Amino acid sequence: MSVNILLLGNERDQISDDNEHQSLASVYLHGRANRSLIQESQPGFKVYQANVFGNIQVVLHEFPSWDILRVNLQSSQHTVSEADIIIVKYSVNAKTSYLDVKDNFVPLIRQIFSHCTVPVIVAAVGSRVNDGPPCSCPLCTSDRGISVTASEGIQLAKDLAATYMELHALNDFYVGSYFGGVLEYFIIQTLNTKTSAKCKKKKNNQVLKVKPPNLEQPERMPVLQEDPSRYESDFQGLLVHRQCADVIFCSPSLEHLLEAHRIVLCSVSDVFMVLFGGKSAHHVRDSCVSKTASDLFAIYRELSVTAQYSPVRVIVKDSLLCSCLSDILHFIYSGAHQWYLLKQQLRKRIEDPEDVARIIHTVRCILKTSGKGTDCSPSHCPEPWQFCRALGIFFNTPLLADVIFQVQDITIPAHRAVLVARCDVMAAMFSGSYVEAKSFLIPIYGISKDTFLCFLEYLYTDCCCPASILQAMSLLVCSEMYQVYRLQRLCEHYIISQLQSMPSRELATTSLSLVSLIRKAKFHNSEHLATWLLHFMAVNYLIFSQKSDFQDLSEERDFIEMHRWPSSIYLKQLAEYRQYIHSQKYRCALM
Repeated sequence: MSVNILLLGNERDQISDDNEHQSLASVYLHGRANRSLIQESQPGFKVYQANVFGNIQVVLHEFPSWDILRVNLQSSQHTVSEADIIIVKYSVNAKTSYLDVKDNFVPLIRQIFSHCTVPVIVAAVGSRVNDGPPCSCPLCTSDRGISVTASEGIQLAKDLAATYMELHALNDFYVGSYFGGVLEYFIIQTLNTKTSAKCKKKKNNQVLKVKPPNLEQPERMPVLQEDPSRYESDFQGLLVHRQCADVIFCSPSLEHLLEAHRIVLCSVSDVFMVLFGGKSAHHVRDSCVSKTASDLFAIYRELSVTAQYSPVRVIVKDSLLCSCLSDILHFIYSGAHQWYLLKQQLRKRIEDPEDVARIIHTVRCILKTSGKGTDCSPSHCPEPWQFCRALGIFFNTPLLADVIFQVQDITIPAHRAVLVARCDVMAAMFSGSYVEAKSFLIPIYGISKDTFLCFLEYLYTDCCCPASILQAMSLLVCSEMYQVYRLQRLCEHYIISQLQSMPSRELATTSLSLVSLIRKAKFHNSEHLATWLLHFMAVNYLIFSQKSDFQDLSEERDFIEMHRWPSSIYLKQLAEYRQYIHSQKYRCALM
C-alpha cells in the first residue's frame, strides 16, 4: 500500500533545476526517509519514491509551475486526481509563485476534487524580506510589497479548507519536525482510510491491531458579550439631575426656567457658541447665526457674580419658546435627531399648528439644520446627529473647559459636564464635600498620560482606540478604577482580537506575558477575560508551555492541563502508535 503525495508550486524565490537539495520534498525525505529520484521525464517535473515509518511507501509528484503541468495536461490531471495528499507551496518573497498557485493550481484542485476531499497543506516558505511589525491599519500598504503576507496565505488556506504553515527555512526544525509532523499525521490518516476501505472488501485479511489516535478539535473559546452604548442616555440623565449645570435659562421677567450645560449646547449649535463666546461673530461665516442668537437670547450680566465659571443666566426672549423649552432641551440632550418625537411633544403642549411649525423652524435655525431631508414625518427622518463626534471636537481643548487634569508632565483640559454624565465616580468626585468639587487643577496619580488621554477620549467620543495590548490592559485597569464598565468590555474585546490575529510564530516569539495579563485581569475583576486567556493558553499549549513564565502559574496550571490541546492522552497514544509502527514485530499483510 502506498500514499501518493502531490506537490504544486515553487517554494524558491526563482526556479532553479540545479538547486534540487533545497526543495521542500528533498529536505523532508533526506531527514525522514531513504529517498530516491526515479523519474524526471521533463525539465522541472520530478517523482520521488521513498519509505517512511519503516515500510510504508510514499510517491511524491512535484509540479513547480503551471507551465510544467500543462505540457501534458491530460496525463497531469490524471496524476492530480490520484493524489491522496496535496501540498501547495510558494515562496513568501516571490509574489509570482503565490499568484501561480492561486490563479492556476487552486481552480484545478477545486475542479478535480469537487465531489471528494483530500488533505491539503499550504506551505509558505522563507522569511519575508520586509518582515517587520506589520501595521494593523487597514489602509497601510507598508507590508504589501513583493512579499506574500500571512493574511493572504491564510485566506488561500481557507479557500481550500487546508492547513496553513509558515516554514521560515528549509531545515530539519521547520521541515523535519514542524512540516513533517503534520504531513505524517495526514499520511497516517490516509493509511487508516485506505485500510478501512480495503478491509470492507477483504474481511479475512489481517488488519492493523493498533489504530491511529484520533485528534479531536480544540474546545470552543468562550464568547464575551458586548455592553450596549449608553451615550445618549448618559446625557439625558445629566439634563435630569442638573449636576454641574452652568447655564440657567430665564423668562423675560427673569423667572427661573431650566438649567443646562454650555458644552452640550455648543456641541450642537453655533448659535450657542456665539452666545457663550466660544466663537466670535467674525469667525462665523453665516450671518444668520449671529442674528438668531441676538433675536432669541440675551445674556443677563449679574454684577455680584465674579467667579469665572459661575452659571450664566440666559434670557429667552420668545414667550412661546419659553413654554416648550423643556421639550427642546430634552430633544438636544437626546442627540438632536428625533424630530418626529419633538413634533409630537409640541403638539401636546401647543394647540395652534402654525405655532408648532414656527417652533420647529426656530429649533432648526438654532441647530442650523439644512433644509434637505428635514421632513418631520416618520418615513423622512434625517440622519441621526453624530452627538459623540460633535462632543469629540472639544476633547483635549481649552475651549469652554472648566477643569484641568495634571497627569505626569502634561495638563489636560476637560469639561465637568461630560465627565459627570459619563462616569459615576467622577460624578461623585465633583459633588459633595470632596476637594475636587471646588478645585480647578486636579492631579492624577498612578495612571500614565497616554492611558488617561485614551480614557477621556472614550468619555467624549464613546470610542476606544488603544495602541497596543499593553495599553489596552492599562486602559482596562483605569476603566475599572473609575467604574466605566463598558470601556472595560471594549478593552477586553480589543485584547482578544489582537491575540487571535497573531500567527503561531509571533505568539512563540513575543515578549508579551499572558500570565501577567491573566493576573491583572483577575485582580481588576475581568473574570471573563481571565477565563478566555486561560482557554487561549490551553489551545496553544505547545507554544506557551515552553515559555519561562508558564512555570509561575499556580492554581491556573491545573485548568490549562485539563483543557490543553492536543491532550496528553493523545500525545501518549501517538507515541505508542509510532513505536508500534516502527517495531520489527509489526507486519501488515495489506502492505
